[in-house]
Amino acid sequence: MTSFEQLELDESIIQAVSEAGYKAPTTIQKMVIPHAMEAQDILGSAPTGTGKTAAFLLPALQHLLDFPRSKNALGVRVLIMAPTRELAVQIYDNALLYSKYTEFKCGLVTGGINYGSHKELLETKVDLLVATPGRLLEYIEEEKFDCRDIEWLILDEADRMLDMGFRGTMQRVADESINRKQTMLFSATLEGGGVIKFANDVLNDPIKLEAKPPRKESNKIHQWIHLADSREHKLAILTHWLRDPNVTKAVVFVKTRERVNELVGLLGAAQLSCCWLQGDMPQDKRLQSIDKFNNNKVKTLVATDVAARGIDVDDISHVFNFDMPRTADVYVHRIGRTGRAGKKGTAISFVEAHEAEILGKVERYTQQKLKRRAVEGLEPKNKEAKPPAKKKKPKSKPGVTRNRVIKGKQKKAAKRR
Repeated sequence: MTSFEQLELDESIIQAVSEAGYKAPTTIQKMVIPHAMEAQDILGSAPTGTGKTAAFLLPALQHLLDFPRSKNALGVRVLIMAPTRELAVQIYDNALLYSKYTEFKCGLVTGGINYGSHKELLETKVDLLVATPGRLLEYIEEEKFDCRDIEWLILDEADRMLDMGFRGTMQRVADESINRKQTMLFSATLEGGGVIKFANDVLNDPIKLEAKPPRKESNKIHQWIHLADSREHKLAILTHWLRDPNVTKAVVFVKTRERVNELVGLLGAAQLSCCWLQGDMPQDKRLQSIDKFNNNKVKTLVATDVAARGIDVDDISHVFNFDMPRTADVYVHRIGRTGRAGKKGTAISFVEAHEAEILGKVERYTQQKLKRRAVEGLEPKNKEAKPPAKKKKPKSKPGVTRNRVIKGKQKKAAKRR
């Protein structure tokens, strides 16, 4: 079994990860770290909860140790970009943890934070900076942040940043990092053409690494669905589960901010206290909610998908999909909030008739048929809806394009006139 020592990491880093409880590198760490330390650009993918953050942070810190800052270099040497504040904070906290026995200074720049605190940070020597694209772009345009000293550029969850419309910012940072020696791009999936196209633009002869962890590393998550006749039926099933003593800490996902507010009110009326998280919350409110959830002041967090990739809590026992997600890959990110750090977890989805299509997509994407279960006394009255059939394209005659067929019909019509 490979050890962190065999990956040729410095003793200061090994001591920090050992104290953090890491016994051996995970699959993605064993794949990424050796190539990263050989100065290769990397295009990587790994499931949620399999140690991806350490896979890029540990070699980044090793690079800082191996190549001390030159006297003339004043700016950030390692820049890590992440799509959301929650994920950026998580990466920053891990960077502090892994670098505790070094003298490196780590920084964090996100929206929702007072500009004054960032001004002080950016005027000092920062070795490693974690940032969200929006606020970072502001500082670049105001000439308060200079990309020219960046040696390593790491883009975490690049697919999410592309989905959020940050392609231009990502490209600009890459273009202005004219002295960078290495770039790493991580995505939840490498199936989308957008990620591959962007990677081709910013990476230099990258090695492609897709981790498929063994079962013990893949977080055993029990998954099933409850068929529901209506939204009221979903609520009845959800309240049943939230009163179950086995549900010790749960995230409930819904589609929109409006539904967050609605569900929080309904759960409150049912004497079930909860906190919530959504995209437009001020940073102090976000931190309050996460603090309540982390410290077990409430056991239920209601959230939109902004939380699907940003919350790093090891003891979430259940994930509930009150609303099915819009895409199958988001389903995987949602359920990845449970079953972390080798623990077992449970993911339960509530599916109405109009969600049959996305259910089919999820089952094809995950390559498994989700079990159908019912709560005694809350069984569905209606049969399971079938996904809508795909519309067939009209057939053209062999060797004849559709445009030629249309033009032929137009000529015949002209003759009749």
